[in-house]
Amino acid sequence: MAKQLQHRRLWLLAGLLACAFAGLGYHLADLQVLRHEELAKKAQQNTQRKFFLEPRRGDILDVKGNVLATSIPVMTVCADPTLLGARRGEVVHVLAPLLKLSEAELNQRLAPKVRQNEKGESFTNQYVRIQRKVSVETWSAIQAAMTNLNFGLDEKKLPLRERSFYAVLRQKAIFAEKDQLRTYPGTNLASHVLGFAVSEERELADKGTAAEIVGKDGVELFLNSKLSGVRGWRRTETDNRGRELVTLREQDVDARDGQNVVLTIDAYVQHIVETALADAMEKHSPISISCLVARPRTGEILAMATLPDYNPNNPGAAPADARRNRVIADQVEPGSTFKIVVVSGALNDGVVNLNDNFDCEHGHFAYAGRVLHDHEPSGVLSVKGIITHSSNIGAAKIGIKLGQDRLFEYIANYGFGAPTGLPLPGEIVGTVHSLKNWSKVSVAQIPMGQGIAVTRLQMMMAMCAIANNGRLMRPMLVDHLEDENSKVAARYEPQFVRQVVSEAAAKQMVEALKTVVTREGTAEKAGMTNYTVAGKTGTAQKVENGQYAHGKYVASFIGFFPADNPELCISVVLDEPKEGYYGGKVAAPVFKQIAERAASYLNIQPDIQPAKPDSLATATENRLARDGGANP
Repeated sequence: MAKQLQHRRLWLLAGLLACAFAGLGYHLADLQVLRHEELAKKAQQNTQRKFFLEPRRGDILDVKGNVLATSIPVMTVCADPTLLGARRGEVVHVLAPLLKLSEAELNQRLAPKVRQNEKGESFTNQYVRIQRKVSVETWSAIQAAMTNLNFGLDEKKLPLRERSFYAVLRQKAIFAEKDQLRTYPGTNLASHVLGFAVSEERELADKGTAAEIVGKDGVELFLNSKLSGVRGWRRTETDNRGRELVTLREQDVDARDGQNVVLTIDAYVQHIVETALADAMEKHSPISISCLVARPRTGEILAMATLPDYNPNNPGAAPADARRNRVIADQVEPGSTFKIVVVSGALNDGVVNLNDNFDCEHGHFAYAGRVLHDHEPSGVLSVKGIITHSSNIGAAKIGIKLGQDRLFEYIANYGFGAPTGLPLPGEIVGTVHSLKNWSKVSVAQIPMGQGIAVTRLQMMMAMCAIANNGRLMRPMLVDHLEDENSKVAARYEPQFVRQVVSEAAAKQMVEALKTVVTREGTAEKAGMTNYTVAGKTGTAQKVENGQYAHGKYVASFIGFFPADNPELCISVVLDEPKEGYYGGKVAAPVFKQIAERAASYLNIQPDIQPAKPDSLATATENRLARDGGANP
C-alpha cells in the first residue's frame, strides 16, 4: 500500500510538472509567436520616443526693420506627481511663490489622480502642466530651488534606494517644455494691422498634443502660414529612466523657423498718425476716427490706424468693437468725396471740361420726383467751381450728362464693389447696386455720394488713382519676406490694376482739387505752408435702418501733396464727431497735422518756396508808402 501511494504521488507530481511545463510552453509560444507583433509594439512604446521640435514664429517688422511683433522664449513648467510622494508639501511650499500661485492651488495641481484608459485599466497621471509662459529667468530660479531643496534629512546616511528617490525627485519631478510668447513691443501701435496671435493646443498624428502659436487677426492671421514655420521631430531610444540614448537616435529633423514679414508700414509715420487721431478723438469725441497714409505711385501703405484700438498683448481686455479694423471692415456712404469719380469720368469722356458752367439752382433742384439740396446755395458754377464749393446739384447734373451706364462703369473701374486685394482678413466690398436696381434718381444721387456704400480704403485708393495720373494701384502692405538670417526670401512689387482715366483727365481733376484747399474752397484748413495740397472734403449723413439719421454725420477729407508731384496721400474719417461735423472743419485740420509732421520726417521736397526776406521788406515798404506811413 505504501509503495502504491508513493507511485501515485510521483505520477501526480510528474503530471503537475508536465502541466506546468506545458503551460509555460504555451505562454512562451503566446508571447513569442501569437502576440509577438503586439508585444513588440508595446516594447517599442516603452523605449522609443518621438519628440516634436517647435519652430520659432517669425517677426513682423516695419519697413525700416523696427520690430512690431516678435516671439520670446518661455517655458511651460510641468510635473510628474508620482515622483513627489509624501514630499509634495515641501515642493509646493518652495515653488508656489516663484510661480505666483497659492500653495493650495499648486498642491491641488500636483496631487496624483487615478484615471482609466480606453481598456478600463487604472493608471496614475505622470504628467501635469503647472503653468505656461514662464520666463526663462523664473525657470532657472525653479531649477535652483529644486536642486537646493532641503528635506531636513542627512541624505548621505539613507539607504541607496531612498537616496535615489530624492535624487529623482529633484531632477525629474519638476521639468519644463520649451515654448514661446508672442509679444508686441509697441503695445497698441498698428494693432489693427498686426492683429494678434495666441497659443493653442493642437492634436498630433500620434495622439499627442503640442502648443502652437496661431494668428487670429490682421497680418498674424493672413500670413500665419509664412510666420509659423514647420515643426521638426526627433525619434530616439530611451533607457528605463526616460533618458535619451543619443547613439540610438533614428531620426532628427530640425524645425524650420517661420519667416519674418517686413511691412510697408513706417512705425514713426504710424506714431504720427495715432497721436493726431488721439488729439482729434479728445476734441471731437467721435464714435471712431480712422486714417490712411499711402504713396500714390506704388500703393504702399505707410500708416493705417483706427481709434478706438486695443493692445495685442492682451486682446481679450478690449471689446470686439475696438478690435475691428474699420478701414476695411466698415462701409459708409462717402458723401462729397465721391464727386471725384463722376467729374473725372465726365472729363475723361469729354462730356465736360473744367470751364463748362452748370446752373446749381440756388440750392434746390427737383429731379425724378426728388428735391436735391446744397449745403450752401449757389447759382451758376463751372465744373472746377462745383469741386471747389462741393455742389451736390452740380455733381448731380454732371452725372445726368454722363449717363448711368458710363457712371456705373467708372464706379467699377475705380474698384468700388470689389475687394482691393489688401493682405488683411475681414475686408468687405461695400455696396454697389447693379444697374437694373437703380432708381430714376440714382444717376443724380450717386454723384453726390448717396445710394452707394464704400470702405475707407476703397475711397483712399480712388483718390490715389487721381494723384497717380489716373493709374489705379493695388494697396501694398507687405514689402518682403525674409528668413531668420535676414536674407530676402520673397519681395513684393507694386501692382498696377488699371488705367481708370487718362493722364490728361487726371491732371484736370488735380487742378480742380487744388481749389478745395483755398479760401474759396471747403478745406482751407488743410492748406500747408510749404506744399500745394489737392483734396476733397466729405460730409455724409449716416444711414440707419434704411433711413438718413438726423444729426449724425461721417466727416472726411482725402488729400495729397505736393499736388503736381504727389508723395503722400492721406485720408481722415470721423464717425459722428460731436464738435462740428463738416469734413473741412474737423477732418481737414487732422490731415494738415499729420501731413506736416510726415513731410518733415520723410524729408519731402517742398513745392512752395518761402518768400525771401528782401521781398518781404520791399513789400512792407511799398505798403507803408501806399498807406502814408500809417501803422496797420
